Amino acid sequence: MRIYAQTPARRTRQVLADLLAIAVIVGAAWFARLVHRTIMLLVGPGQAAQSAGNRLAGGLHDAGNAASRVPLVGGALKQPLLDAAEAGTGLASAGQAAEHTVSRLAFMIAFVLVAVPVVTVLLLWLPPRIRWLRSSSQAQRLLAAPGGADLFALRALTGPLQDLAGLRTADGGLAAAWRRGDREVIDDLARVGLRRVGLQPPR
Repeated sequence: MRIYAQTPARRTRQVLADLLAIAVIVGAAWFARLVHRTIMLLVGPGQAAQSAGNRLAGGLHDAGNAASRVPLVGGALKQPLLDAAEAGTGLASAGQAAEHTVSRLAFMIAFVLVAVPVVTVLLLWLPPRIRWLRSSSQAQRLLAAPGGADLFALRALTGPLQDLAGLRTADGGLAAAWRRGDREVIDDLARVGLRRVGLQPPR
């Protein structure tokens, strides 16, 4: 199976389209990764709040347990410290929730930044490439079959007239020359028909 056309103009367009598609996909992935890393910098305050809340809660909880051993007033001292420890736990939970939210936001934005350009490129670039691969494979099979050149000559005759502008026959009638089996004219017409799909006749 031929990947690129044999005619220079179409082959150049195909190569440029492939390179552009690859560049867009790679560029989108790089940009999405950059944005993801930038957004993830916002995780720092949430992590700091979570760490500070855990340390505060742990310290106040230990202080409350120690205060409970003070005679007579130990119970009264313990409860406010434990209540303050709960506030520290709430601060840690808030920091964890902020970290989780930022992480999800970074992932979603990066996913959109990758998915939108990649899907757009695939929808615009892939179907024409697949159609050309199929048509070129079919054209090569038809050309190799008996009478294949005649079919492409007929295709040239039924196509745009400007493609036939450079072809001449002894009596000036391309269709008549094709009907009577003039091999030189048929080969010229087949060359025109093949050129429309980006192929050249075998040497």
